[in-house]
Amino acid sequence: MSREYTQALELEGLHAERHERALHRRERLRGQPAAAVSDERSISRQAMRTLSGWLLALVFAANVAIITGLWLHDGGVTGINSVGAALTSIGRITGLLGAYLLLVQVLLLARLPILEWVVGFDRLTVWHRVNGKLCLYLVLAHVGFITAGYALLDRISIPTEASMLLGSYPGMMAALVGTVLLILVVVTSIVIVKRRLRYEAWYLVHLLAYAGIALSWFHQIPTGNNLVLNPMAAAYWTGLYVGSLQLLILFRLVQPALRNWWHGMRVERVVTEGPDVTSIHITGRHLEWLNARAGQFFLWRFLSRERWWGSHPFSLSAAPDGKTLRITVKNLGDFSGRLAELKPGTRVIAEGPFGHFTAEERSRDRVVLIAGGIGITPVRALIEELCGDVVLIYRAVHEDELIFRDELERLGRERGVNVRYVVGDHRAPENRHLLSAAHLRQLLPDIGSREIYLCGPPAMMRQLETNVRHAGVPARHIHTDRFAF
Repeated sequence: MSREYTQALELEGLHAERHERALHRRERLRGQPAAAVSDERSISRQAMRTLSGWLLALVFAANVAIITGLWLHDGGVTGINSVGAALTSIGRITGLLGAYLLLVQVLLLARLPILEWVVGFDRLTVWHRVNGKLCLYLVLAHVGFITAGYALLDRISIPTEASMLLGSYPGMMAALVGTVLLILVVVTSIVIVKRRLRYEAWYLVHLLAYAGIALSWFHQIPTGNNLVLNPMAAAYWTGLYVGSLQLLILFRLVQPALRNWWHGMRVERVVTEGPDVTSIHITGRHLEWLNARAGQFFLWRFLSRERWWGSHPFSLSAAPDGKTLRITVKNLGDFSGRLAELKPGTRVIAEGPFGHFTAEERSRDRVVLIAGGIGITPVRALIEELCGDVVLIYRAVHEDELIFRDELERLGRERGVNVRYVVGDHRAPENRHLLSAAHLRQLLPDIGSREIYLCGPPAMMRQLETNVRHAGVPARHIHTDRFAF
């Protein structure tokens, strides 16, 4: 009996044992409806997430209150005796709040475990984008109000005042460079621009956010009126900057370095799955300690000469077994296109796992997995951890784009998964109804009572999520994994 077959039997036995325990537990729950019993499974986890979320929101709001209080203490309102003083005061509070949101901006994607657990990487990315724009607006407002206010107080023109500020005040050139860097970061986050950028360029530009924060420190401490005159405010802001820096170093540098030194991950083999699609099998020590689940993803860095600097997100395409991890990549750019050239033995650094696209989020007995294109990768892994009534709908434009077809057919037979393929170019008039709300109800009349997992390209996901809602599925039973940076 082969090692792979033995492992498959062991894994199957584990899933069966879990399912059996769940059935026995249901029998003890006083005849509740099946949906209510299923929902009860996740109550404790959701309650803890909600409580932790409120605590994090409280910390955020408390810092906003402290910043506002320090501004008021230093004459934020009482010191206003002219239009120039009013504009200057507004400029100070917008600058302080902008600096605070700049620190929040970095911490949102600092890989803090509590944020990932409570919010999830996908939602953190959205918050990061929104917070970045708000941060930039506050910084620009700070520049405008301060310059106009000082110009009125000094009774000179705004261009003359701006020239004086840049030439006479310490840290002003640093502030100017930092503001330009923030503008670059936000502009590259705009969807229409980002779609024209390679991931590598977008990633490099976003590293400039760290330079922007450093430059804001050299501007804020020596020139911030509230900080120069108020030692308590200076100590508070120093604590914010130092604390944020420590968290950043710990969770973005130290923890990944230690974990990857311990696991010693390397490329085991590279397998071609189809046209422009490649699977990479990765091995290492004690991989079970990663606590990875099917449906999650890592940020991968391959330490070859051409790729060591780039970190890209890829989902696991097979359920982790504690010995190997597998990712499957489609050629969508310079980085992903060259992964097929990786040599066995190449060292790998992985940050993660991330994401809530897992079987743990399931709260109904019956499940539908809907995948589009390369979005099949986390769904393929999820099938190995899901038991019961599971239906997979795999959407592709052409037949040759259906990767893992043999594996899906085998898993369908072994695990009783109903695998269905929906193939056709959506631009053709006869195919425009595919995966519409009506088509989904036709495929699955009971879709409204099922748990839904969706994964695919962003445009498809936006439309599909709407269609699923229109088909009668409540939002709390829809779980998504968008393949976008």
